[in-house]
Amino acid sequence: MIKSALNSIMQPQRKQTRLGMRLVQSGLISETQLHTALEKQAATGWFLGETLLELGLITIESLAPHLEATTGAPFVRLTETLVDGQVARYIPEQMARTKLILPFYEQGDMIHVAFADPLDLTTADELRARLKKRIIPYLAMSQDMNEAFDRIFGNSFKTQTVVDEISLDTQGGNTAEGMDKESYNDSDDAPVVRLVTSILDDAVLSGTSDIHIEPQEETVRVRFRQDGLLYEANVFQRHHLASMVRRIKIMGHMNIAERRRPQDGRFTYVASNNEEFDLRVSVLPVIFGEKIVMRVLRKTNNLTTIEKLGFTPDQKRTFNKLIHHPHGIVLVTGPTGSGKSTTLYAALSQINDSTSNISTIEDPVEYNFAGINQIQVNHQVGLNFSAGLRTLMRQDPDVIMVGEIRDKETAETAIQAALTGHLVFSTLHTNDAPSTIVRLQNMGIEPFLIASALLGALGQRLLRTICPNCKESYVGDRALMEQLGIHIAMGETPLLWRGIGCQRCGGRGMKGRTGVYEMMNVTDAIRHLILERRSGNELYDQAVKDGMITMAQSASEKVRVGQVTMDEVVRVLFSE
Repeated sequence: MIKSALNSIMQPQRKQTRLGMRLVQSGLISETQLHTALEKQAATGWFLGETLLELGLITIESLAPHLEATTGAPFVRLTETLVDGQVARYIPEQMARTKLILPFYEQGDMIHVAFADPLDLTTADELRARLKKRIIPYLAMSQDMNEAFDRIFGNSFKTQTVVDEISLDTQGGNTAEGMDKESYNDSDDAPVVRLVTSILDDAVLSGTSDIHIEPQEETVRVRFRQDGLLYEANVFQRHHLASMVRRIKIMGHMNIAERRRPQDGRFTYVASNNEEFDLRVSVLPVIFGEKIVMRVLRKTNNLTTIEKLGFTPDQKRTFNKLIHHPHGIVLVTGPTGSGKSTTLYAALSQINDSTSNISTIEDPVEYNFAGINQIQVNHQVGLNFSAGLRTLMRQDPDVIMVGEIRDKETAETAIQAALTGHLVFSTLHTNDAPSTIVRLQNMGIEPFLIASALLGALGQRLLRTICPNCKESYVGDRALMEQLGIHIAMGETPLLWRGIGCQRCGGRGMKGRTGVYEMMNVTDAIRHLILERRSGNELYDQAVKDGMITMAQSASEKVRVGQVTMDEVVRVLFSE
């Protein structure tokens, strides 16, 4: 064992000497330059190759072949290589940064891993045992690796640093109970305050929409939802949980003594860049503690306009025509998280002026909208969608937005409002636009009421868009593109686009989202089918005959112009 330890200590020194001798023998540097680099290396602790690059004595192109020959590992430039963010997150960020290793590509039972020191056999063995796969080592520059860490993990290392500091503070007698008592301390220096603040800052500054704090059996997992998908941001010891929950309950004006029942709260948070955010908090008891989910809402957020939603020109014209109609009901449909509320806010913003009385009833009110009367659902006092809508009918409204139609009573009241001269907007959970008609019928609404009141239905989904900063083209699968409706002329190269990952997109190759829609206008032919109680498939076919552009067609066009990837379209539209 002593011999093994000595080998691990001496091995990097032998490697550095071999590298220096090779470079001198090749005439790339002089012995004097090597001596200068070795002196600087002794002072900084850097690798010899990085020291030579820092001193400007050699180029990376000249150095790379000698690094490969010295270490026996292929050299990889992480700034020029597609790093799979999901594979990179197979190991904790702290381990990656401390040991300077980064898994970047998975191939069957093999994982390709970048090492600052590929001769570090101890770390390689540890990684192999952890991932239970064959490790293919590569050599990478430390600077490249640190830039890759920042791209992939964003700011979450700041949270881990705070966790480490707190862990040191609580050693030597300070307990989790003592930390719990500090949760009442409003000082910025209180450990739990610093921990919660670091999590919130990491989240809001990275564009997170939801923060999940999840107690596990031995740890606490923090995940951020970004562009619709959850990513693990941090994992730390569960003795931090109780104080965190208390701190967040205090911030959200909740009962800190109640741990058996779910609670909801809300607070305003000012980030380190002085931007204000509203956070809606939900606390739910689970078997290992209390789980917290916080929805992040930007107070300074500019509401999306119809032009930015992602409509095709035909869809935009149809939608604009519907929302300027004097009366009737327009429904927006899709699963949770598909952007329905954003679409309705954009519609209200388009028609909002001083001549109209616009009122909404929402659960919850997500954004304060100047010039519009917004009502928050409150079930404790009996103010639900149906009751609120009935009250609004006595408030001389021109336009009413109902957050969601959940039951027959709300549906009937909304349709009656539409039939008595009001323009009504609402949402419904169905798979596509024509299915809204079938859903209303299944709720017990008479077909003649639907045919008379319904102006149109908009089905939608959200697709992640390709990061414009690291966008690149590649040759796509012609057959698969044809199946998706992207027709390639004979002799034309079937080009597609993807993001290779950069700092702006966190190494994911995706940045932001766009909508894909199908806008069904209720024509005379569709009204006739409604009255005959025809099936959803027949309604869908008729809508297409009447000119409805389907979601798949809309998505295919976005793939063709390089706005979204084919994989993203398949994931969102065809996995259902």
